[in-house]
Amino acid sequence: MLSSFSSLRPASDAQSMISAFKLGVLASLIISIIARAQNSTGSAKDFDDLSLEQLINIQVTSVEKRETPLEKSPAAISVVTGDDIRRLGLTTIPDALRLVPGMDVAQINSHEWAVSARGFNDEFANKLLVLVDGRAVYTPTFGGVFWDVQNVMLEDLDRIEVIRGPGATLWGANAVNGVVNIITKSAKDTQGLLITTDGGTVDQPATSIRYGGQLATNLYYRTYVSYFNRDSFVQPNGQNAPDAWNQIRTGTRFDWEPSPDNRLTLQGDYYRSILHEKEDVITFTPPYSQTVGSIDNDDGWNVLGRWTHDISETSQFSIQTYYDHGKEELDKFSEIHNTLDFDAQHRFALGGRNDIMWGLEYRYSGLDLPQDFGLSFSPATRHDQLFSSFLQDDFTLVPDRLHLTAGTKLEHNDYTGFEVEPSGRLAWTPTEKQTAWVAVSRSVRTPSIFNLDATFNGPISPAPPSPLPIYLRLLPNPKLNSEELLAYEIGYRIQPARKLSFDLSGFYNIYHNLITYEDGAPFVEMSPQPHVVVPENTINGGHGDTYGVEISAQWQPLENWRLAASYSWFEQSSLSPQDAFLETAPEQQAQLRSYFNLTRSLELNNFVSYQGVLDTARGTSGTETIPAYVRLDAGLVWHATKSLEIGFWGQNLLRDKHKEFGSDTTILQTEVPRTFMGKITWRF
Repeated sequence: MLSSFSSLRPASDAQSMISAFKLGVLASLIISIIARAQNSTGSAKDFDDLSLEQLINIQVTSVEKRETPLEKSPAAISVVTGDDIRRLGLTTIPDALRLVPGMDVAQINSHEWAVSARGFNDEFANKLLVLVDGRAVYTPTFGGVFWDVQNVMLEDLDRIEVIRGPGATLWGANAVNGVVNIITKSAKDTQGLLITTDGGTVDQPATSIRYGGQLATNLYYRTYVSYFNRDSFVQPNGQNAPDAWNQIRTGTRFDWEPSPDNRLTLQGDYYRSILHEKEDVITFTPPYSQTVGSIDNDDGWNVLGRWTHDISETSQFSIQTYYDHGKEELDKFSEIHNTLDFDAQHRFALGGRNDIMWGLEYRYSGLDLPQDFGLSFSPATRHDQLFSSFLQDDFTLVPDRLHLTAGTKLEHNDYTGFEVEPSGRLAWTPTEKQTAWVAVSRSVRTPSIFNLDATFNGPISPAPPSPLPIYLRLLPNPKLNSEELLAYEIGYRIQPARKLSFDLSGFYNIYHNLITYEDGAPFVEMSPQPHVVVPENTINGGHGDTYGVEISAQWQPLENWRLAASYSWFEQSSLSPQDAFLETAPEQQAQLRSYFNLTRSLELNNFVSYQGVLDTARGTSGTETIPAYVRLDAGLVWHATKSLEIGFWGQNLLRDKHKEFGSDTTILQTEVPRTFMGKITWRF
């Protein structure tokens, strides 16, 4: 696979990937020899796993933009830790999000996912805000996330905080159904040399190398390079699908604490990848669409700086800025984006009962977009600005017992103008081991550039008899309003025993102005060849309600055994028009995780999940029902020495392959195969 990858890109890039891979393999061999010589008798592993009580009381920042204990946070929030990812041998952020109760994660092919929370899932899902170390990674072109380029080096990951439900008061528009906050470790916590090498039936030989050091007093750095080569998934007939995926990634981070009251961070990343695709290309001869192979080239870089100053124990000020450049291709679609963002926030105490936070943000977004009969944008280049501010007060009604958090976000964008997104959250803590909370929030999803400016043509299948080809045309609407959500939430957490906890949340969401399409009158168009156009006008024509319940529990029956289980139920029966919102989420999901330390040096880790039946739309080709399935993953991790870790995992073990989601861009069917992978990790 490496030789075929090299032929698809400039020689210099190919050589850099090959050099990185060879360096990792050579270093692996050398360190293996050293480890064997120095630790021939082996040594016990010093576990640094968090206990159940520590997990329950872990500090999170996504709910109030300041550190608060998870158990007392007035929101449906879950945390995926770096230890979860290590134990289960996960290699991507979307796979890590499968561990979150109520999250709907479905893999489309080797490098594409549909990811959402509380409904409205799709390949281009647009109601979930995703951040990496405070940098928003959604694209304004369709309002979603290119998940294939969000591959942070997972060994550097501290945690992923996931809020299910609105987070717009603090995070702004598009934080409608949830917020995913990916947080990496400080350079201070990643000192020394780390090398990983893994390979398997789909994950071909991959290597990551990271080194962290200290430049001066309280000035730390780390730098890394990683390369992976993911093989193809399979088609229903058992043949390989044309969806192989290769990527090289590198980056550096500096963390400096010049004084106890000041912390500065400077970090940046670069990536370059190749993705194999199947693309449905429009033709003017029967059957008016041809599936052809294509190769997508993605690359980009970002740089982020942040300064945090502690004014006092109850007051803090921070400034953050970042620049993000990227080029992403997806079949007919290609975009070049440039984003510049400035953000400042200030927290202070007022009297003995008020903890106030306010902030300002400016964002510039530049886009260059494609022009093609299948997909075209007018204008092809956009320069947009966003101005926003927020104010929030955490008011203590009864000390240590009752808190009211109220605030609002004010935004002005170039699409819909002025937006207001208020929320109120009440948290009651009757005892130290119990928290009940209720919340009411309003959030909006601004129309994407696709909704406002894009014209999309696709052949109708099956088509009625006609002497001319017939194409469905989605027409833009520059006068669209934002989609609106009014959300009611309730939650309860309890720790009835030291090693047992429960978390229950329920929600009722009311949506207005959802973007849908209405039929127009067909007409004949003569260019580029005579054809019939069936127009679909973009309107704010959708509305309705969704509701559901999410339950999770954690139990540590033994000191060396921890269990986590969850169940979620989701209903959307009143969404209208019904046929416009088929791609949402299964009605029922359930999962169970088991982490069992067999000895001090050997772990047995298992994950089993159930996904209910899913009805999805298939563009102009009608609908598709994806059957329910059960996924079982299992793995052994051996800590051969204090520095050497060896893991082996099997994923999707119950079936040789299964389908999770259909593609919006091709009729090609792809299924997720059973896979096996081994990984070696050295830490010095």
